[in-house]
Amino acid sequence: MFSKKKFRKTDFSIGHRGAPLQFPEHTKESYVAAARMGAGVIECDVTFTKDRQLVCRHSQCDLHSTTNILETPLAKKCSVPFSPATFDIDGNLIAPAQAKCCTSDITVDEFKTLKGKMDAVNSNATSLEEYLQATPNWRTDLYSQSGTLLTHAESIELFKSLGVKMTPELKSPSVDMPYEGDYTQAAYAQQMIDEYKAAKVNPRHVLAQSFNLDDIKYWIANEPRFGKQAVYLDDRYDLPSFNFRDPATWSPSMEALAADGIQIIAPPMWMLVDIDSDNNIVPSIYATRAKAAGLKIITWTLERSGLLADAGGWYYQSISPAIDNDGDMLKLLDVLAQDVGVKGIFSDWPATVSYYVNCKGLK
Repeated sequence: MFSKKKFRKTDFSIGHRGAPLQFPEHTKESYVAAARMGAGVIECDVTFTKDRQLVCRHSQCDLHSTTNILETPLAKKCSVPFSPATFDIDGNLIAPAQAKCCTSDITVDEFKTLKGKMDAVNSNATSLEEYLQATPNWRTDLYSQSGTLLTHAESIELFKSLGVKMTPELKSPSVDMPYEGDYTQAAYAQQMIDEYKAAKVNPRHVLAQSFNLDDIKYWIANEPRFGKQAVYLDDRYDLPSFNFRDPATWSPSMEALAADGIQIIAPPMWMLVDIDSDNNIVPSIYATRAKAAGLKIITWTLERSGLLADAGGWYYQSISPAIDNDGDMLKLLDVLAQDVGVKGIFSDWPATVSYYVNCKGLK
């Protein structure tokens, strides 16, 4: 029986690169789908082209896996042209197939001629066609290579028309900075904010993100109206010394982050949860310490894994003994919302989070 409840858009539901479970990420089509699913906030990952124009891409050098560039004349401009995998006479892989195509290899006008596809490549491919046909079977290629790419400024106008808030992530450059001698990291960070100011977007509707703590501190110091709700994406899990269960390994501490003016922290989901002696999912010490320091929490990314029959993979690593079916995704969502108290969840399919929030009557 269908619910007669009138469902509403919610800021708790954040479109991670749009709705890339079905549509090519960071395309107009993906963004529109996310808004239709009730996402109240949508993400544009921000990087720059050869002529220093800001565009929406998850990585500066992902065009070979997320667009059709290798099938166009622009392929000759790629940093690393496509080369097929090679094998020995026994079929053992000698060298994987490779390519590297960056937004900084081309101008913004050239970028706009490309089409988005599902993010995937086949490293065992012996042909370009094989290399590009690599989408996992729990996604779809129905809309691949038909996605409309957007500049950052175009994404702002689209999001305004969709009535959603905006969460741009300033991506780490793949080129040396300062770029071409004078384009500094600070100039890059400022340029992103300037495009919101030029579009007359209320700073309260922008949640600027970065994994680079210095970017957050730059916005707090130089653009405080935007810095107030800037989001520190915590990737300290990559540090050999870091243990999310041991506060002594956290540098800076939660208290130090708060003292620097950080108000929102965003770790992956698994850092916010743990399991008790009965294999129940519970808030982690990381989550409780963040809240105790006065930090608000956003997390990522729901529905980015395949089937959860085999413990869920990377995003569920801290609670893998408690994961054995897709329904456990909703158990995790409920703990994150009700017990951890996160303020928003990135999702590759925002409809699930939007539905949950509406059914629970959350804001």
